[in-house]
Amino acid sequence: MTVRPLRDRRYVVETDGGTYVVALAAGTCTCPDHAIRGARCKHLRRVAIDVTEGELPAPDERVGVCAVCGSETFVPVEQSGSQLCATHQPDVGTVARDRETGQLVVVTEVTSVRADAYDTGEGRAVDEYATNADYGAHEPVVEAVYVDSLSPSRDLSDAKRYGFPASRLREVDPEATADSRNGGAVDE
Repeated sequence: MTVRPLRDRRYVVETDGGTYVVALAAGTCTCPDHAIRGARCKHLRRVAIDVTEGELPAPDERVGVCAVCGSETFVPVEQSGSQLCATHQPDVGTVARDRETGQLVVVTEVTSVRADAYDTGEGRAVDEYATNADYGAHEPVVEAVYVDSLSPSRDLSDAKRYGFPASRLREVDPEATADSRNGGAVDE
């Protein structure tokens, strides 16, 4: 069987016996077996398996392209703007290293706003800063705070947020970061 997603949240299933349309959310298939028996046919099961295994987008998702590496990723149908794949999508709270300064930052938000459209509040977009010249203007902006700006009296919500093109930040291993603060040599 060959299964392809359609834009209307349904799937086309091609087999040697014919081509059918599956509506996974509604639990229907256009094959005679489903129509006659009313039972969950092999086409519905195949689509459900492929969605569960991450081979196909779920009915409420669409195929997007990661702005950093170009790989396919599944995103909510309604989501617009630049997208990131699981490899390049940091979680809020992730510790990362700024590739330009070498400093550690903590991710506070991942936006879908492109670096060439993200207003920094200083009258220019993120991509207009010289330190961002080597990163994609099409990449989504990741907001983060510098670890050095945090203290017991100043937490993430109080610290100044900066916007970075997604590929400017490189996730670091939290254990390695802790080791380096304790004087251990760390190879990242």
